[in-house]
Amino acid sequence: MASKLNVLFICNKSPWPPREGGPIAMNNIIEGVINKGHTVKVLAINTNKYNFDPKDIPPEYKKKTNIELIYVDLSIKPICAFFNLFTNKSYHVQRFISKSFENKLTEILKETDFDIVQIETLFMSPYIDTIRKYSSASIVLRAHNIEHLIWKRVASITKNPLKKLYLTHLARTLEKYEKQILSFYDGIVPISSKDALFFEKERDVKVITISFGVDLSKIKADNQNKTEHALFHIGAMNWIPNQEGIKWFLENVWPAVNTEFKDLKLYLAGREMPKWLTELKLDNVIVVGEVPDAYSFINSKSISIAPLFSGSGIRIKIIESMALAKAVISTTIGAEGINYTHGENIMIADDAGSYIDAIRSLYQNRKNAASIGLKARQLIYDHHNNPELIDKLILFYMELIKKTKTHN
Repeated sequence: MASKLNVLFICNKSPWPPREGGPIAMNNIIEGVINKGHTVKVLAINTNKYNFDPKDIPPEYKKKTNIELIYVDLSIKPICAFFNLFTNKSYHVQRFISKSFENKLTEILKETDFDIVQIETLFMSPYIDTIRKYSSASIVLRAHNIEHLIWKRVASITKNPLKKLYLTHLARTLEKYEKQILSFYDGIVPISSKDALFFEKERDVKVITISFGVDLSKIKADNQNKTEHALFHIGAMNWIPNQEGIKWFLENVWPAVNTEFKDLKLYLAGREMPKWLTELKLDNVIVVGEVPDAYSFINSKSISIAPLFSGSGIRIKIIESMALAKAVISTTIGAEGINYTHGENIMIADDAGSYIDAIRSLYQNRKNAASIGLKARQLIYDHHNNPELIDKLILFYMELIKKTKTHN
């Protein structure tokens, strides 16, 4: 493989603990690079939205990642948000700008030479100038999503006219920033081939698709008879697309399903459950909230639902559910980035009628659900095997380093 690399990861959230999609995706790459024998350093934002005590990071993880956290308050400030309406700046991005974070980054870059600096998500792009000033490293964007596309989709399905107007403004300014900043990177690593088509428009920037990967040797499927034949959804509920999707499902799909199948239960798990869900009183809907072990929870049920109508990138909880051999019912948007075959390794349903039909098919025929789950796990093995994806990423790093040295 390659000679030993020194890689700095700049993260918009701490990759530890890996409790939701973004941190899980970041952590899988960070640990994957370490497992291939390379040296990493992690500098991450610790926020009010994803906050924990750095003292709780396991010593072994601290040692291998050299992780440091800087606190940044990402809470929405109404006055700043209002005046942003009269600018062309992206409020999403502006919230991530921190002098203390910049100072720590400068200190790290002055002390250590890096081959690669990988910026996790578009929102950390304001630090490119600091990296260029103090480092000759190649700079890579790990694009978890096409960020402005998420907000365009959210705005398009928002009914409140004032909220729709503001979300449209956020999407427009974010799109402008996203398109302008891409040319400042040396390489872009989107998480799906569909997203790659957007990034490949920047012809002077090298682009490679590296999907979200899992290590199947560490993920054991458990589809024994003790698994409850029930529906479940798991995902961070402070993410608007998840909230909107579950709201749609409960209003448009669940009443008919609950009428037809009196014993079928729906379990809702995830961090940051909103009040309207925690106070929900619907027959056979159990709001679990955050679970201590996501894999154990997924293993305990048989059918995953992912009713997403906005978003971009790839849905990590769908990948994990498929890796655990669960039958998944998703919308087309929810399954973007997965090389699936409808009816074979996943069920695709884009409207209420199709969703009800898919649930009926899987609930009435448990063997069919199990078969789709096993084929789903095979698909993950074939296309989302983390060690193989990391090899591909390291080769990409080497190409960028070679190109940078040639230009210098």
